[in-house]
Amino acid sequence: MNIKLNDILESEVACSNCQASCCRMEVMIISDTGVPEKHIKVDEWGGETMLRLEDGWCSAVDRETYFCTIYENRPWICREFEMGSYECQDEFEKA
Repeated sequence: MNIKLNDILESEVACSNCQASCCRMEVMIISDTGVPEKHIKVDEWGGETMLRLEDGWCSAVDRETYFCTIYENRPWICREFEMGSYECQDEFEKA
């Protein structure tokens, strides 16, 4: 099922009615929030990002529900990415 932006804008924007477009973005880990090591990718310079799998999605996203499986321990960038914000809608439209 493919949800269109207008369908979401007409209703309340919520992660529960979205296809988690933001979870396909590269997410740097800039502070310790308890992200499990199995979801962390370390680059050649020691920088940490959320691991993305071959499909381009964050490894912590449940592919059936589009919910974060580590919500309580998600990175700060994920916490600051405001649901329904301009950035949220922009990423949704790119999907």
